Amino acid sequence: MTDTVQLNPGDAAPVFTAIDEQGNEHSLKTYLDAGKTVILYFYPKDSTPGCTTQACDFRDNMARLNGENLVVIGVSKDSQKSHARFVEKQDLNFPLLVDEDLSLHQAYGAWRLKMNYGREYMGSARSTFVIQPDGTLKWCRYNVKAKGHVGMLMRELGLGE
Repeated sequence: MTDTVQLNPGDAAPVFTAIDEQGNEHSLKTYLDAGKTVILYFYPKDSTPGCTTQACDFRDNMARLNGENLVVIGVSKDSQKSHARFVEKQDLNFPLLVDEDLSLHQAYGAWRLKMNYGREYMGSARSTFVIQPDGTLKWCRYNVKAKGHVGMLMRELGLGE
């Protein structure tokens, strides 16, 4: 097993290109070239209680976030079809990237050793990265809580006050 990547503020964000639930391509470079700040968040699984809470929290705060020239992008290892159902059911207003091969998870260190009831396994750690237009990480956090995460993120970044 390879060592898990641990990114920190100031590090260069791993560059990526991936497709979303509709098959549209999203490139970090394109967003950065447009002067956007990207909030990239990893979550374990579509349509589960915690992931739904977190996704709906981003959805409900999108107007405040968009006013700051930010782009929110969710990522999980679920399929394009699963993402499409999740977006439609929850009326999400941001893209969900497909990462079935876990390349994005591994590049950002979001695929980690986890423990549940004493059993260790590899899984998606709920993690968030704020990528500045210059390609560096402004903020990153691993193992965040689903409930209240968006409010905490906005407070720490001084957004939407």
